[in-house]
Amino acid sequence: MDFMEHLRKIIHVDMDAFYASVEQLDDPSLSGKALAVGGSSKRGVVAAASYEARKFGVKSAMSGRLAARLCPHLIFVKPRFERYKEISQIIRKVFFEYTDLVEPLSLDEAYLDVTVNKFDYPSATILAREIRKKIKDRTGLNASAGISINKFIAKIASDINKPNGQKTIPPEDVISFLETLDIRKFHGVGKVTQEKMYGLGIFTGVDLKLKTLEYLQDHFGKSGLHYFNVVRGIHLSEVKPSRIRKSLGAERTFSENISSEIYMLEKLEDIAEEVERRLKGSRVAGKTITLKLKTSDFNIQTRSKTLKFFISSKALIMEETKALLFQEPIKDSIRLLGISLSNLNTDKTPKVTPKLKEEQLKLPF
Repeated sequence: MDFMEHLRKIIHVDMDAFYASVEQLDDPSLSGKALAVGGSSKRGVVAAASYEARKFGVKSAMSGRLAARLCPHLIFVKPRFERYKEISQIIRKVFFEYTDLVEPLSLDEAYLDVTVNKFDYPSATILAREIRKKIKDRTGLNASAGISINKFIAKIASDINKPNGQKTIPPEDVISFLETLDIRKFHGVGKVTQEKMYGLGIFTGVDLKLKTLEYLQDHFGKSGLHYFNVVRGIHLSEVKPSRIRKSLGAERTFSENISSEIYMLEKLEDIAEEVERRLKGSRVAGKTITLKLKTSDFNIQTRSKTLKFFISSKALIMEETKALLFQEPIKDSIRLLGISLSNLNTDKTPKVTPKLKEEQLKLPF
């Protein structure tokens, strides 16, 4: 199998420090300052950090307490997800002006297949530059982009010239780029896998490429085939414009641990109301309901039940959640509760990516 058989023109657009940048945009007094969205309470977690804060080691998913220690002058602001969603919708409108093959990954990033695009641009590099400029003109925010032959490489490339930059990996440079790339920069290789690969003497793409498929499958199971392919530039995942939502839910972390089931039910009422709102907003319902509990020592427990019918109302959600809560005694105090619905009634009709024409292989990236 050769990667040229599956060559496409893919752009990965990633907004720069999106939540923090929106806060700095809306409040100019925050511009240029070390800023963290969320995380201000003793149990809080940083949702996003400005580039000024990142210089001190502050990053998303870090506890607010640790972030404040690393950066004593750090400013914390509460997240405003409705505002982020509002701006995200403006950004997505820009994407759809160029192609209908847009696969959102979150509010602040997406894949675009521009092999065939609405302006017949031959160059994806020029197209990405124009898209980034249009986003800046309409929102005041900076975006970075990666451009290459598939989603895997495009996503890696979008990190290279951040913030406010872009990087193109054309077909002729794909193999050399992957061979010299540090394995920790391969998208999907987390810390645990990275350490395992280092232990096996795999530090760069070329080290990975020297391993046989059998070797990689022996050490990494089903992921072995993925690693074998991607280091050779082969990644068959198409841009899916209608990503099928597999679950929808909401959860809450509490400032103080709770141990009373009655108090938990009060909190679950609010969570169920939020789940109902999100289900109705997405026009979906689900058959499988899951109750998530995180204990004071950070152990996560889940209790699930699959129904014979779809539900979306708060009343039915609470009825099933209550049964799950009292399914067995809760021995530890709880710091987080969550409710989610899966097995949704979403449309599972796949979208088909148009075939690449032979002459488009010869056009510049």
